Amino acid sequence: MSERILVVEDDRRLRDMLRRNLIFEGYGVDTAEDGEHAFRAMRERMPDAIILDLMLPDIDGIEVCRRIREASAVPILILTARDSVEDRVTGLDAGADDYVVKPPEIDELFARLRALFRRHKMEADPEVYEFSDLRLNPRTRQVFRGEREIQLTAKEFDLLHLFMRHPNQVLTREMIYEHIWEYDFGGESNIIEVYVRYLRTKLEADDGSRLIQTVRGVGYALRET
Repeated sequence: MSERILVVEDDRRLRDMLRRNLIFEGYGVDTAEDGEHAFRAMRERMPDAIILDLMLPDIDGIEVCRRIREASAVPILILTARDSVEDRVTGLDAGADDYVVKPPEIDELFARLRALFRRHKMEADPEVYEFSDLRLNPRTRQVFRGEREIQLTAKEFDLLHLFMRHPNQVLTREMIYEHIWEYDFGGESNIIEVYVRYLRTKLEADDGSRLIQTVRGVGYALRET
């Protein structure tokens, strides 16, 4: 699966250039021209990383960075024309993970993104995910409910892993498609419903309570009733 990047940049030409190059490199891309549109884009679809301009027209990029960091651990790469040490320190103190100075060298930008993803994966992926009496080990790909080990297919495991990474969060059908199947099956496909049913059957065996809840008209959430 290719990572999805949110580019927050008010300069349309630079924003379009970044979008084209990121897509060519294999990333999925969303764009926003200011802070409010960035927050809206994040609510609709959480990105895997954010490239954030500091000079935004509505909300200062530092404030945008702070708000994002309060709500999420998503990696943030600041894109800025401010090259002073003070400006860089301010951005990093606001929660950014790294920075690139304008105009960006595309190869350097890609290298810094790859480094961010490597660090974030190492920090974010715990040895074992736990929710209620459910445990998932991403390294051994084992799943336990209480003391009972649950045998899952590769896709079932990937789907449960996605839920375990986002407990109590509603995952839309579109988000699940992109993260698990990497493309859109179309509105008539019931592939998600089929795999959720498979997972529920295995998780709820031996009178286990339901943990994957249907959010009607939206998607699914891993949460206790």
